[in-house]
Amino acid sequence: MRRYVLRRLVQAVLVLVAAYTVSFLVLDFLPGDPVSAMAAGGLDSGSLDPAQLAALTHEYGFDKPVLVQYLDYVAKAMRGDFGNSVATGRPVTTTIAEALPQTLQLTAAALLLAIVGGAGLAILATYSRRRPVRQFLLSLPPLGVSVPTFWIGLMLVQLLSFRVHAFPAFGNDGVRGLVLPAVTLAVPTAALLAQVLAKSLSTTLGEPFIDTARAKGAGRLRIHFRHALRNAALPTLTLGGVLVGNLVAGSVVVESVFARNGIGRVTIQAVTVQDIPVVQAIVVFGALVFVLVNLAVDLIYPLLDPRIVLAGRARITPPIQTGAAR
Repeated sequence: MRRYVLRRLVQAVLVLVAAYTVSFLVLDFLPGDPVSAMAAGGLDSGSLDPAQLAALTHEYGFDKPVLVQYLDYVAKAMRGDFGNSVATGRPVTTTIAEALPQTLQLTAAALLLAIVGGAGLAILATYSRRRPVRQFLLSLPPLGVSVPTFWIGLMLVQLLSFRVHAFPAFGNDGVRGLVLPAVTLAVPTAALLAQVLAKSLSTTLGEPFIDTARAKGAGRLRIHFRHALRNAALPTLTLGGVLVGNLVAGSVVVESVFARNGIGRVTIQAVTVQDIPVVQAIVVFGALVFVLVNLAVDLIYPLLDPRIVLAGRARITPPIQTGAAR
């Protein structure tokens, strides 16, 4: 178990380093000068004072070789110092810390709605004995996955804000202002979770150990929730770890649609003016969320199925199912 945890920790660190390196290279290859974009304020950079540009370029280290810049950034990032914003001059950590609560609030609400909605739809579809009802419910997740997130947000604003006036269309207006963005962000995530869980439940319900449970007199409800759902949850748990990172990334679009002051708006503003320190810090934050969630999933896996660690020690592939009905 200790080697399993250590291996996952090493992989998590490598992912963070790779994300930071790729973001640095991509931003370095972008055309244009971020200092000129910041100092010009959208005007012709030819009218700017060259001495001012040179001072700003030296202050942010853009006059150094690329390798030296990278090593300096990495050394500072390891201490939690991402420098100052090129656009505002404020510390990057302060800028992100002010916007982070709104994004975390939106992501948590969307994740809760996605889990409840996706799992509920999958369980209801596989539990129903009526074929037309089951087929209708199973047809909803592909629809939810295929619809663009921004379109869902625009439709919700049009129907529930402009026509019904039930929720505010824009801004960070407490819980009421959180409903529409959270639903918008949750719909595609819930649809994907429902697809995977429904497929996994259908496969698990056809396994021999389910027949054994029925032969022992277990009822449909007990079989569905105690035996089938526990085994079917493993693939969904893996997907859930990936989708949390996607929710954070999707908040960029949703916060733009609903004009929320979160990480999404900070990202758009930073990319627009090539604010490299802010963009790199946001990339690291996104990678950190992805790594931590997937690390938690990896550590939960052995608790749900100890065969994973045992298989790693013996270097064998564990069987797909066991007699879980006992």
